[in-house]
Amino acid sequence: MIENLKEVTQETVASEVLKLKNEGYRFVTMSCTELDADFVDILYHFDKDLTLANLRMKQPKDAKVPSISGILFAALLVENEMRDLFGLEFEGLVLDFNRTLYLDEEITEVPMVSNVKIVKQ
Repeated sequence: MIENLKEVTQETVASEVLKLKNEGYRFVTMSCTELDADFVDILYHFDKDLTLANLRMKQPKDAKVPSISGILFAALLVENEMRDLFGLEFEGLVLDFNRTLYLDEEITEVPMVSNVKIVKQ
């Protein structure tokens, strides 16, 4: 079980991230895991004085994820990583590597989720 966990939604994630930032929390990273064929779990991890705070968002795979990179610029790396590895689309991503942060152009399947093909645009 994850301690200091708060559930968020697509509508509340940005405001909760901003609240943690304003309270002096440091952005650590984000993590993602596939829940089932339709959803992933996205966890946002923060630290203040060696105490972790975590946000959890159950995200439909086919819906755009609100980017927090406009609030915390460093999030652009992990959001691009999730795009590469889980096929997620982030709305408002400040710098989009278009699935080439970690993946070569010849990759045709998303590595960490089931049966997702990469469509070249």
